[in-house]
Amino acid sequence: MDNSIKITPNIIAEHGLNAEEYALILDIMGREPNHTELGIFSVMWSEHCSYKSSKKWLKTLPTTAPWVICGPGENAGVIDIGDGKAVIFKMESHNHPSYIEPYQGAATGVGGIMRDVFTMGARPIANLNALRFGSIEHPKTRHLVAGVVSGIGGYGNCMGVPTVGGECEFDAAYNGNILVNAMTIGLAETDRIFYSAASGIGNPIVYVGAKTGRDGIHGATMASTEFNADTEEKRPTVQVGDPFTEKLLLEACMELMATDMIVGIQDMGAAGLTSSSFEMASKGGMGVELDLDMVPQREPDMTAYEMMLSESQERMLMVLKPDCEEAAKAIFDKWELDFSVVGRLTDTGHMVLRHKGQVVADLPIDPLAEASPEYDRPWVKTVAAKTAATVTGTVARQQPLEVLKALLATPDLASKRWIWEQYDHMVMADTVVRPGGDAAMVRVFGTNKGLASTSDCTPRYCFADPIQGGKQAVAEAWRNITATGATPLACTDNMNFGNPQKPEIMGQFVGCIDGMGQACIALDFPIVSGNVSLYNETEGKAILPTPVIGGVGIIDDISKCATIAFKDSDHILIVIGDTLGHVGQSLYMKLAEPDNKTTYAPPLVDLESERTNGDFVRQQILAGTVTACHDISGGGLLIAVAEMAMAGNIGVQLDPAFTEDGSINDWMFGEDQARYLLTTGPDNSQALLQAAQSAGVRAMCLGTTGGETISIDQHGQVALQDLRACHEGWMPEYMAI
Repeated sequence: MDNSIKITPNIIAEHGLNAEEYALILDIMGREPNHTELGIFSVMWSEHCSYKSSKKWLKTLPTTAPWVICGPGENAGVIDIGDGKAVIFKMESHNHPSYIEPYQGAATGVGGIMRDVFTMGARPIANLNALRFGSIEHPKTRHLVAGVVSGIGGYGNCMGVPTVGGECEFDAAYNGNILVNAMTIGLAETDRIFYSAASGIGNPIVYVGAKTGRDGIHGATMASTEFNADTEEKRPTVQVGDPFTEKLLLEACMELMATDMIVGIQDMGAAGLTSSSFEMASKGGMGVELDLDMVPQREPDMTAYEMMLSESQERMLMVLKPDCEEAAKAIFDKWELDFSVVGRLTDTGHMVLRHKGQVVADLPIDPLAEASPEYDRPWVKTVAAKTAATVTGTVARQQPLEVLKALLATPDLASKRWIWEQYDHMVMADTVVRPGGDAAMVRVFGTNKGLASTSDCTPRYCFADPIQGGKQAVAEAWRNITATGATPLACTDNMNFGNPQKPEIMGQFVGCIDGMGQACIALDFPIVSGNVSLYNETEGKAILPTPVIGGVGIIDDISKCATIAFKDSDHILIVIGDTLGHVGQSLYMKLAEPDNKTTYAPPLVDLESERTNGDFVRQQILAGTVTACHDISGGGLLIAVAEMAMAGNIGVQLDPAFTEDGSINDWMFGEDQARYLLTTGPDNSQALLQAAQSAGVRAMCLGTTGGETISIDQHGQVALQDLRACHEGWMPEYMAI
């Protein structure tokens, strides 16, 4: 029996607990824990489950608004979109598992985030993902890309949920630790939202879904440490997913939720049966008795320790009302899923586990949960980056259209069509705007409303200046939703950072949180859910700070939605916002000076301008004066122009009034913020410009659409087909090698 294992300092360390934490355990228990109890403490107090290094700072984020029904603390965030409908959404990471076993790591990440959403009563209607891989020269990158993309597509496609958007970047900082962040959006009735708190002494605790195996044991602990030379040995901690079982689980849960039998329900995610039972009992102020002999098992002779720590997929734990077991079981029998009453709620405030007729664990629930460590880690503010930045060398002397072709062929800006064409983005038949634009758009089923969604982050900005980078991540998500005509409502975050025990890494986290909070307040864009993934390091080398923001917005009439594609010839192209030619931390500078190790300051994010410019653009879209719209972000103005032209297969003649004493390349490829490109009919252009002036918004005509080329007055022209070859060609060629 595993409880016969002697608790030694090595055993304690293997469970990720330090001496101070173990001393606290002894104080709580009043005795030495047995092996099962130690395992439960280790996962509940892991960084992945307890947020012990981050919760001090997460508490500072704005999380409320009149339309927020439920903020952080539940399985996912909930916002009201009117007409009795709610949107439930969240983003989570599966970084460590995806590096070790890319297909299963990514697949189970998708499965896990979908369960977080449908456990609250929402049917998933859209998935997104944010991916970061290492250098394209690294020997593992191609293998990791193929496995992760296949895993995401395999799980999401089998579930019948469209994957509608996301992002993918490559950087050597992720060579040893890729990022796989998955986001799910679901739709529910506002009066049929389910929460996880348990209540009712004597009420049955029911296990449903797939059987428990030995996969995923110590997954939460593994996700709370950095990688080292024994990374490959951690394969057993990666869960194995079955999307067909999850599809059955979804439908069974939806059917049960249509009744009045459920008191509380919780996904078995990280830390499995331990976390789900503890969280339900703690939120409800209850005790729990579990009979582990009743847990459906797919492997023989499983110990209590293994059952409690397993992270096998496609499982739920729920508390039912009295005398509902038989009716509920009939539903799960119909869907050919396991259903087992594994315990009861008590008034003891303890978790008591029985196995083979013996009590194998007895832990106080509230003291364990409430005493979960909260660290105020030492941190140092990131040293201010060099402010001045100019691009020199041969690239700076090239004509802008030659630079454009080169940039479009870089891994940063090349089309990711190769990825998203492996996802079913049209299943459910409600996808209005497909991948490739600023934000995806899905119809709210049965209505004319649309949900816009996006994921955004610029890690190179966050590394150079975490505060500005945090602001920019939120602002760009808000901007991308705004560019469709939708009103941004709320966001979820996925905070991916290195080792928080290093003051410089903790400083990055603190700075990004500061910037994010400022932007959320200024833009009325609260954070309602999220995830923190720390220890993203390999042998001491940290990833870039990557606080991914997933945003959601609403448009009342999808017929008014704007897309990035030019719609017709002779439309006037207008740039909204100030173009100053800021090239620090730009992709243009990265192209021109790939070996330059100098860290330059990123563009400043003026939140007042973001709000003013964005509100003006949205107003014009909804008024019907805008025929196409695109936010300007990575790569700058000319990249955005090219993307609009390629999307519509219509060229444009540019006559830019750039500053004569500056470089046209700086002007074309600088990454100044709070900017949009939009087109309008020739009869509307003067009225739009006058409206912008009245609103205090900078607006300037850039040119006129038409033809099959992009031409710049006095700087030549390039055919759209040549640009498309550069843009579309890189990734298929890279993955085919």
